[in-house]
Amino acid sequence: MSLQEIAVLLAALALAAPLARWVGMAAVLGYLLAGVLIGPFGFGALFSVTEAKEVLHIAEFGVVLLLFLIGLELRPKRLFAMRQAIFGLGAAQVTLTALALGGIGMALGFKWYSSMFAGAALALSSTAFALQILEENHELASRHGRLGFSVLLFQDLAAIPLIALAPFFAASAADALATIDMMAFAKGLGTIAAVVIIGRYVLDFLLRLVARSGVKEAMTAAALLTVVGVTLIMQQAGLPASLGAFIAGALLAESTYRHQLVADIAPFEGLLLGMFFTAIGMSLNLSLLISLPGLILAMTLTLMVIKALILYGLGRMQGLESGPSRRLALTLAQGGEFAFVLLSVAQASKIFGKGVADLLAVIVTLSMALTPILLLLERWLFPKPAIAATAFDTLPESDAHVVIAGFGRFGQIAARVLRAKGIAFTALDISAEQVELVRRFGSKAFYGDASRPEILEAAQTEKARAFVLAIDDVEASVRIAEHVKTRYPHVPIYARARNRVHAYRLLDIGVKNLQRETFLSAIELTRHLLTGLGNSDRAAQRAVQTFRTHDERRLMEDYKLASDMEKLQERARTDSVRLEKLFQEDAEEEAKALAAASAEGKERDTVVRIQTG
Repeated sequence: MSLQEIAVLLAALALAAPLARWVGMAAVLGYLLAGVLIGPFGFGALFSVTEAKEVLHIAEFGVVLLLFLIGLELRPKRLFAMRQAIFGLGAAQVTLTALALGGIGMALGFKWYSSMFAGAALALSSTAFALQILEENHELASRHGRLGFSVLLFQDLAAIPLIALAPFFAASAADALATIDMMAFAKGLGTIAAVVIIGRYVLDFLLRLVARSGVKEAMTAAALLTVVGVTLIMQQAGLPASLGAFIAGALLAESTYRHQLVADIAPFEGLLLGMFFTAIGMSLNLSLLISLPGLILAMTLTLMVIKALILYGLGRMQGLESGPSRRLALTLAQGGEFAFVLLSVAQASKIFGKGVADLLAVIVTLSMALTPILLLLERWLFPKPAIAATAFDTLPESDAHVVIAGFGRFGQIAARVLRAKGIAFTALDISAEQVELVRRFGSKAFYGDASRPEILEAAQTEKARAFVLAIDDVEASVRIAEHVKTRYPHVPIYARARNRVHAYRLLDIGVKNLQRETFLSAIELTRHLLTGLGNSDRAAQRAVQTFRTHDERRLMEDYKLASDMEKLQERARTDSVRLEKLFQEDAEEEAKALAAASAEGKERDTVVRIQTG
């Protein structure tokens, strides 16, 4: 690639995602549209950017890194907790959708193996696209959001064997069995076993050695080398590089360096994956859309209708009501990024020709573009919020108890103290996995969304002595505080605030008993720091107490100016001077107190000597 082509590509990558977010589209769709604009069907001729194959060849490493990161996230405990939704609902969705779409392909006269592979590829939804929609609409924590996440997770897992098995779809079953090279098959299994053994016992040790050096660049290089090394080994054995990356990630899922690996690789993965989607956009055959608009639109709508109907039915079978099931269906009805990967693999393996691959790629892209429009139409036709009306645990009858909303690390501390003091409480958490986990360790909590009025009513909040608000999500926390204040004004609220802005919002509602989650722990750590630096225990305690009093007073003063950003900024600039002056005054008072105490001691000694003399 020339320097000019690189500059054009980087400009597309830098502008595509921000502009897409600005107009309300997913970043993936922005990259695809940017690729179309700089490709041969757009302005590519003006910039001499007409060949997408070279870009695609480099950018495919982004898919490899994506699969490595997916492997890193699949910790055994997490998979076990979500096993029913992932391997039950997810497997049912992929299987039913692949069979339905594959059946349509066979009915149209395509061979069964081409039809089934295409059906499986189109059964996968866009993880990045769907998760962004769920997060932006605050539905990720709802039950249909969690079920959608489970389906997407299974789809990501299903892409791995589909990529690995692509060569066996290239011929009929009999031909495939006849052409299997047993030596190559054994070599592939041996390579996978070797990667698993080496990764299990060697990778973490090598990363530990690199980490001890303290050189950040070395850790980044080691992370990339891990992926590249396993990729090369897999390619030498004739196996897909993405399969090796996924295995390597899964082996390091329990590593102590997992978070560091994610931090080091994520920027490269994001950039290369953006480049991959841009290259897909460059290679899209828009002449098909121009020449066959009716056929392509009909096929796109058929794909989305079939996926939506299957997802809707499965959602209803999982106990979702009509609204949440509909949202689940429409959110995951589009084709996904792995469809582009599988279509490229299918074309390379000659499962079907370039014409079919181009047609399906256009359909997947169009389905992504239609998803936000269909969701807006759904909201217009069904204006009532379709937040999941999930079932919740049967809550005990309680009088004079404490309700704890949110049973994470914050809520559990309050619960332990209350239990030790013999004070009854009812703990609620929106995560079924969290409830199950704490129950295994002897804590009692109940599954339920505290932001829903009927849940608070079932928890006997009107009879509660106090309400502990320990929700991690700021928006949910504010909604719950508003509801409790309105519906149960006699129940005092003790709230956890994520930060000062969250504290201001709670103060607006009238919550007075609040605590910023890291404030006291930071003060206590600072007290230990001062004593470690040579300050006396008394001086250190006095310093942090002075700071606490000053900061809490400033919090209330800043709250009065919360809408005036200029005044807040000015106060922040002068605050350090005020605090320094306070410390100086404290030091002077401390010195005077010590001098007075010393003088009093000397006077007492003099009196004693006179009396005994």
